[in-house]
Amino acid sequence: MSKKNLFNDFSAVSTKEWKQKIQVDLKGADYNDTLVWESPEGIKVKPFYNTEDIASFVTNVATPEWKIGQAIFVQNEVASNKKAVDALKRGAEDLVFTIPTDTIKIDVLLKNINLKDIKVYFYFQFLASEYIAKIEELYKDNATNIHYNIDIVGNLASSGNWFHNLTKDHQELDKIATITNTQNTIGVNVSTYQNAGATMVQQLAYAMAHANEYLNHFKDTTIPNFTFTVSVSGNYFFEIAKLRALRLLWKSLQTEYNTTANCTILAVPSKRNKTLYDYNVNMLRTTTECMAASIGGADTICNLAYDAIYHKDNEFGERIARNQLLILKKESYLDVVTNPADGAYYIESITHQLAEKALELFKSIEATGGFLSNLKSHQIQKKIKESAAKEQELFNSEKEVLVGTNKYINKEDKIKEDLELYPFVKTNARKTLIIPIIEKRLAETVEQNRLKDE
Repeated sequence: MSKKNLFNDFSAVSTKEWKQKIQVDLKGADYNDTLVWESPEGIKVKPFYNTEDIASFVTNVATPEWKIGQAIFVQNEVASNKKAVDALKRGAEDLVFTIPTDTIKIDVLLKNINLKDIKVYFYFQFLASEYIAKIEELYKDNATNIHYNIDIVGNLASSGNWFHNLTKDHQELDKIATITNTQNTIGVNVSTYQNAGATMVQQLAYAMAHANEYLNHFKDTTIPNFTFTVSVSGNYFFEIAKLRALRLLWKSLQTEYNTTANCTILAVPSKRNKTLYDYNVNMLRTTTECMAASIGGADTICNLAYDAIYHKDNEFGERIARNQLLILKKESYLDVVTNPADGAYYIESITHQLAEKALELFKSIEATGGFLSNLKSHQIQKKIKESAAKEQELFNSEKEVLVGTNKYINKEDKIKEDLELYPFVKTNARKTLIIPIIEKRLAETVEQNRLKDE
């Protein structure tokens, strides 16, 4: 029997008919009150979706073949090189280096690493065009696989200060753009907003407004490629939709600026929902988040070790984190299907609602002077703080559950003796140009109270 004949045997069922059937089964309960819930983004989620929900749009965003990333904080280039080479042998495919100072020797760090096949993401904790020039000179034949993630706006947002000052930071940015030509020069760190408590609509809108500062800056020259660093949290289907919406919004900016500049997405699990107590649950959280990143269309996924918030880097935690990605890729075959979310009524609907709401917020930011102006007037910080407070209240009232922390608690669980890192917001008195956007985990207050009682 042909596929066409098979479906001819069944009559179509309209949305109205489905609702009527559901209403009967509810035995008098209200359909909207019982089965429709509203997300923090203001999106009403229905109990079922069909072709009518996506009749007017098609996402048509290609999902790349994602790679497994390994994050390394470089304190010693020899040790970090050894760690990187070992990670590549054990399943990592891309490398993510945080470079704290300009004394790090990149040629030593990248020894025996084949840049023809491996992407390298750099996150510099300083801004120096001379340092970038040295890297370009060393690897000019393979520089297309290096992502520099130069993000002076992101540094201002998270630290409250420029690297140097407004004028010098922009001068350095221009020098670096000239040195790197049209390569992967610019970074937009969206993780800061998610980890501070921003809603997904805010994350997307701020990402676009943040990126637009750079696009405006380079609009009369050649626009470099962008890398978005995005944190993925536990709302599985929404997080898939968030990454897809990000690509849709980037396509809109591409069209507006008439540029072919690429958009790369490096996805990492959120820290906001990670916990000290019942820490093994963090593995379940990160597995779901990495799966969402894969289906949503990240280019590189860099997992977070289950003990990352309280342990220094360790071989066991990093191996488990890498193996989670290997299982998703090699055993679950999440790298085989192209665009797996295409046509999924629910995901497609959320994708476009997120994109539309984010575009509306983006336009309002631009209408009031742009992202930097809203940072300086503290409107961005205020809105994130309001969203974070609402989410915190959901956590405090147990409507947002973190298993083992605010519900289903093991009171015998102890963690104080295992703390190697300070896992809470650090308050350092210092002078800043603007109020910085502070990342904070949902469980911090609960955990601090429990630690006092251990």
